[in-house]
Amino acid sequence: MNRILIGAQWGDEGKGKVIDLLARKSDVIVRYQGGNNAGHTIKFNDQKFVLHLIPSGILQPGKICVIGNGVVIDPEALFEEVAILENAGIKVKGRLLVSDQAHLILPYHKLMDKLKEESCKKGKAIGTTKKGIGPCYADKMARVGIRVGDLKSLSYFKERLAYVLRERNDFLGKMHGAYPFSYRKILAHFMKYRARLLGFSRDTPKFLYDATKAGKDILFEGAQGTLLDVDHGTYPFVTSSNATVGGAITGSGISPTFIDRVIGVTKAYTTRVGEGPFPTQFPAPLMRLIQTKGEEFGATTGRPRRCGWFDAVIARHAVRINGLDELAIMKLDILSGLPELKIATAYRVGGKITKDYPHAIFEFSKAKPVYETWKGWEEDITHVQKWSQLPVNARRYLKRIEALMETPIKIVSVGSKRNQTIFL
Repeated sequence: MNRILIGAQWGDEGKGKVIDLLARKSDVIVRYQGGNNAGHTIKFNDQKFVLHLIPSGILQPGKICVIGNGVVIDPEALFEEVAILENAGIKVKGRLLVSDQAHLILPYHKLMDKLKEESCKKGKAIGTTKKGIGPCYADKMARVGIRVGDLKSLSYFKERLAYVLRERNDFLGKMHGAYPFSYRKILAHFMKYRARLLGFSRDTPKFLYDATKAGKDILFEGAQGTLLDVDHGTYPFVTSSNATVGGAITGSGISPTFIDRVIGVTKAYTTRVGEGPFPTQFPAPLMRLIQTKGEEFGATTGRPRRCGWFDAVIARHAVRINGLDELAIMKLDILSGLPELKIATAYRVGGKITKDYPHAIFEFSKAKPVYETWKGWEEDITHVQKWSQLPVNARRYLKRIEALMETPIKIVSVGSKRNQTIFL
């Protein structure tokens, strides 16, 4: 069975844990978009791993992991992850394949990202990680990017680098007064990684086609979430790639006819990192409580995540865009002890009530949530193994979310460990 795992909020939904669980029943795990601007946190054998590029399935013995053509790769960041895994006794060589069509992040991409973000007026910044992701994708679309496969021919790579660098240095100098990048230094930087990177390089679309035809089970792992998708998210406060189901298709080279299930992952509440409107954001005291209980700090940047009540409006939007077949609800345990819970079922925008997600940012930024209130529960649920063992109010809360999203809940997480999971 081929399954796509999608974040149904603003990212950080807990996809890493779900991928780790589902990878046990998969042969191949594929990362299809984003770069090292995202992080999946997994607790494995009493160790915590934060993976930014390598699919989380690498922690499952014997699984093949693929970094698809839709990912942008910083070689230095990639091999730092390889070293961390190998030092922990996890074999990577022979189990990781990198698409020869994936684009490379170059040093000038990081500077462009930093300068762009710092030049924004207050309130206009996107809140990027400044890791060069956006500028790399921009170069890809402008057809001036450099891909992993370009390293196969040293003469072509040198020629391509010289051409692109002249253009980038000219732009950086005129627009920002930045000191020009050295061709020799960038070339030396990539020569350090060239042989190792090519050792992982592969025609991954063909590999995935052959794997499907051979009856292998493939799990597609996205970064970020639906509301950060460059087309369907809270634009312009979004990432630079397609974090929705379409991104899995184009970012891996798999045919949509080969996909069997699409699984949406959402927290039992809502979080957001970076800038942008957030209608259901908690007041400060409750925010601090949930941030502390839920360890709500970005896996990549360490920035505190903004937290809020469950937002069924954006969740329904994620269901529609991705055609979600089932849901995984994460961090239900963090809500234990709250006397009451709220769910935003609609927005008030311009004096009108709407249950639909407003695409225009000037409307979304003014949206006021329309809440339902549900009774909470006091019990510690981190030991619960079955649905029937959950407190009645917890079950009612989940059934309401299920009804609002019109999608069945199949996984409920009540803690960070593998065994703190209820399968329905």
